[in-house]
Amino acid sequence: MTTELEGPHPDTQPARSPAPDAATVLADISAILRVVLEEYGLDDFDITMETSFHDDLELESIDLVTLSAQLREFYGERVNFAAFIADRGLEEIIELTVGDLVGHVVDTLAVAEVRRP
Repeated sequence: MTTELEGPHPDTQPARSPAPDAATVLADISAILRVVLEEYGLDDFDITMETSFHDDLELESIDLVTLSAQLREFYGERVNFAAFIADRGLEEIIELTVGDLVGHVVDTLAVAEVRRP
C-alpha cells in the first residue's frame, strides 16, 4: 500500500527545527492510521490519545507491520516501531494506546534533535 503522506526527512529539514509536540504527533499518527484503516472502511474513526490499537481500532499484527512501515516512511529511521514493541509482552502490546505511541515518537524525535550537530 502506498500513501501520499510526506513526513519530515532529515535531508530536507531546516538546520534547527524543534521536535514536534504531542498534538502535532497525534495529528500525524491519526493521519497514518486513517490510511491503514481505510482498507477496512474506518477512515473517519475518531482517534485520541486513549484510543487502543487492539480494542478500539481492532488492528491485527499485520496491521501493526503496516503501521510500522508507514511510521518509518513518515518519520524516517529515527522512529522504529518494531524496537518500541520488541521488549513488550503480548498483554502490553494488546493494551497499547495511540498515546503510548505518541509519547514514544515525541521522545524519540526529541532525543534525535538533541543529538543533531
